[in-house]
Amino acid sequence: MGILTDEMKRVVREQRLGYIATVCPDGTPNLSPKGTTGVWDDDHLVFADIRSPQSVRNIEHNPSVEVNVVDPLVRKGYRFKGWGVVHRSDEVFQRGCQMYREMGLTLEIRAVVLIRIERALPVTSPAYDRGDTEELVKDRWRKYWRKLWREVEE
Repeated sequence: MGILTDEMKRVVREQRLGYIATVCPDGTPNLSPKGTTGVWDDDHLVFADIRSPQSVRNIEHNPSVEVNVVDPLVRKGYRFKGWGVVHRSDEVFQRGCQMYREMGLTLEIRAVVLIRIERALPVTSPAYDRGDTEELVKDRWRKYWRKLWREVEE
């Protein structure tokens, strides 16, 4: 059995946006959103290098990676720690490009980064610590996002 549970896979597939943390050569962190975050298999996540030169360079220098994927309405998700490998022209790259094409991605993919997950931990809002239900948290954030959209549309 793999590290990634069905629930973890569901959250990643539904959200797609993952925040990828890598380590720069000088030891400082680099955090970058990746809208192509996906599930590869029971032990791996993946993202496409469309505009990720710093993240890719960092992984090639130091493969340590953390991925955070959180549902913004229920304020729950997961943090995945693992090791990334950059693929540019091999079978993994070809399979990844095909996967993204099937999802409707038409942008040029420069590389596919496969991340072997070693550890996965839940992320939850402190609102749950005070007894809020998921429905209450979701309702609060729905109202917030609706208000923001109304302001944008005015």
